[in-house]
Amino acid sequence: MAVTSRTAAAESFDIPVQGMSCASCVSRVEKAIRSVDGVTAANVNLATERAHVSFAPDKADPLAVAEAIRTAGYEPAENHAELAIQGMTCASCVARVEKALKRVPGVLDAQVNLATERASVRYLGGSDAVGRLIEAVDATGYEAAEIRQGDDRTDRERAAREAEIAALRRSLVAAAILTLPVFVIEMGSHVIGAIHDWVMNTLGHQTSWHLQFALTTLVLFGPGLRFFRKGIPALLRRAPDMNSLVVLGTSAAYAYSVVATFLPRLLPAGMANVYYEAAAVIVTLILLGRFLEAKAKGRTSEAIKRLIGLAPKTARVIRNGEASDIPLDQVRIGDTVQVRPGEKVPVDGVVVDGSSFVDESMITGEPVPVQKLEGSEVVGGTINKTGGFAFRATRVGADTVLAQIIRMVEQAQGSKLPIQALVDRITAWFVPAVMAAAALTFVVWLIFGPEPAASFALVNAVAVLIIACPCAMGLATPTSIMVGTGRAAEIGVLFRQGEALQSLKDIGVVALDKTGTLTKGRPDLTDFVTAPGFSEAETLRLVAAVEARSEHPIAQAVVMAAERRGLALPAPDSFEAVPGFGVSAVVEGRRVDVGADRFMRKLGLDVAAFSDTAARLAQEGKSPLYAAIDGTLAAIAAVADPIKDSTPEAIAALHALGLKVAMITGDNRKTAAAIARRIGIDEVVAEVLPDGKVEVVKRLRQAHGRIAFVGDGINDAPALAEADIGIAIGTGTDIAIESADVVLMSGDVRGVVNAIGLSQATIRNIGQNLFWAFAYNVVLIPVAAGVLYPFDGTLLSPVVAAAAMALSSVFVVGNALRLRRFEAPLQARQPEAAAAQPAEGVA
Repeated sequence: MAVTSRTAAAESFDIPVQGMSCASCVSRVEKAIRSVDGVTAANVNLATERAHVSFAPDKADPLAVAEAIRTAGYEPAENHAELAIQGMTCASCVARVEKALKRVPGVLDAQVNLATERASVRYLGGSDAVGRLIEAVDATGYEAAEIRQGDDRTDRERAAREAEIAALRRSLVAAAILTLPVFVIEMGSHVIGAIHDWVMNTLGHQTSWHLQFALTTLVLFGPGLRFFRKGIPALLRRAPDMNSLVVLGTSAAYAYSVVATFLPRLLPAGMANVYYEAAAVIVTLILLGRFLEAKAKGRTSEAIKRLIGLAPKTARVIRNGEASDIPLDQVRIGDTVQVRPGEKVPVDGVVVDGSSFVDESMITGEPVPVQKLEGSEVVGGTINKTGGFAFRATRVGADTVLAQIIRMVEQAQGSKLPIQALVDRITAWFVPAVMAAAALTFVVWLIFGPEPAASFALVNAVAVLIIACPCAMGLATPTSIMVGTGRAAEIGVLFRQGEALQSLKDIGVVALDKTGTLTKGRPDLTDFVTAPGFSEAETLRLVAAVEARSEHPIAQAVVMAAERRGLALPAPDSFEAVPGFGVSAVVEGRRVDVGADRFMRKLGLDVAAFSDTAARLAQEGKSPLYAAIDGTLAAIAAVADPIKDSTPEAIAALHALGLKVAMITGDNRKTAAAIARRIGIDEVVAEVLPDGKVEVVKRLRQAHGRIAFVGDGINDAPALAEADIGIAIGTGTDIAIESADVVLMSGDVRGVVNAIGLSQATIRNIGQNLFWAFAYNVVLIPVAAGVLYPFDGTLLSPVVAAAAMALSSVFVVGNALRLRRFEAPLQARQPEAAAAQPAEGVA
């Protein structure tokens, strides 16, 4: 996996923003941030409640951004970190560490305590900010490590989310208890005669109004105060939001009711009606919607929580010859870490002792445990199954594969799709337009409405204000992106750029690199046929013994095939390499010659006996290799880069999607054409130099439309960057991954099909959300204004409007959550040929 540049990271920040409730809030926060000097881009996400801010080089100033957010009427959330500092000896050490920490962009305050050897830091930023703090301390010559309170930063975020949900629950319960009597007294009196008689005979008309006034006042300025605290300042700044609509609607109904209750002479005769129940019920229903929405939004980030939960909290490290369990953040590169059966691998590393099978499905999506031997790489967060082993830590903290996966998913979740630009333009004027529509509704009903016209005007204007829902419009896209990219990570597909979600579904051609993408990327003995009278196992043993002295990749493939079969290789004598022909040696007293057909002819041997086999190999694009023992032709063999078991299925699935499939390779045309025939490739471009792949990508784009390029090597990086969508095989090189838009963690080409399927499902989900959000407003705002009244007498009560508005956001988030059940079109059903299995044709 690629390691994100710290320099690049220092020029972009994720700042949590509190107080946003709708798409209008998002546009205002973005506008405020972009006005700050040095800011080059700002993306605000309503679902994650974060602002991703990019700065020009050397102009990072998160504090100015935070102030701009506050000025806009919202609150940038601070984070807090506790660092353990080692190496400090005096007050000057403390001063140096404090100074270093305060120089880190985004730090609000830093206090260092010599006695406790701790630093307490308040800062703005996302998941990588603590890493920058630690690096700043390390650069001064001291050592720092984060002291986690509880589990990690997600515990803090989870605690904040749970605190918000708990506050909404308390407000909702209080509002419901206070609203119920108001609703029963007022609405019950209109509907049920017995309630009307009881109210009139027990409370009396005026007393019932006074009771409603008291209870509604408690609702509005108790649980409902949150709307006034946000909505009124937004109105005063001439930047109204969803809270402003609620404030205007409830205040209008409440104020009219207060006048009717205490100053009825100010109203025309017959107009003294109260609407306390509308104001109270509106607040209660909107609180219900906010509560359900907050709970649902919490579930959209469960994929991130599960990924973070993969890492254990401690590691068993051997230091000074003793093994001890230490916190994960204290593991250092080079430490020897022990892993026992059933334990999670704590960090990335290389096995130095022992062997086992490790379940890597949480990272790669592959269901079958992978064997780990000495020299094998292990990834933090994976689960050790059977044996025990020790490994040397090579990547820790923010540099582990798991940490980078989390960072990629967070970045993708916080990004905006091109389709969001249209939504942003609409929502920028949506709330002012709704207020204008409400004002127009009031005026039209006041002039043209039936008596009592003022009552009709008030009720319908309030209904228009309340039913409008910019929340649903603002949540339609980001919630789907959050759930979609999170689900993608769970099946081994990482969208490094959220935009790739939208673009991938529109491609017309998929171009794939051959070596390491369609094939295993390493030579293997694919065919080994012996002449009559020769034992396959014995012949392979002798040939491999000779080839063991050669460093040629073909020779190494033969040796590996023999070792997989458990054949003991004796040491050869009199080894001789004949350039351009082959190799010879004496093995256990027998002369063995291995080489091309011309070598056999040079030795006076006729290879015609293997003519049929040689013809078949040539048709498959393989070059035959011959072996002679004691002057007699003994075997024909072929070494090739074998096609991955999953490749044919993946190509067939891409064709089923209606896509053209091309293969780009530096191999000779004959070999490339043979492979293409076997797996059903539509177009082959062979003998391409690394710098020529970019031109091929351009040509394929002109012929077939938008192109996705899939590769894994350094030489693929330019093509990955040139393609409309670059898809990197996760087992490939760092530079290839850095150049890609999508990363397939498993190295399985079937992941391309899964990525396209998830892209289609996510964009379809976004389309459903946007249709619902826009159709809801387009249809119901006119209904709330009373356009149906002249035809069939239909009017929409503000109470019904509040219920509809509250449920619209819940519907959008709930629909996005359906993506959590997305099933990959092509499941990884079996592993690639395992190391313990014999090569094809050598069984």
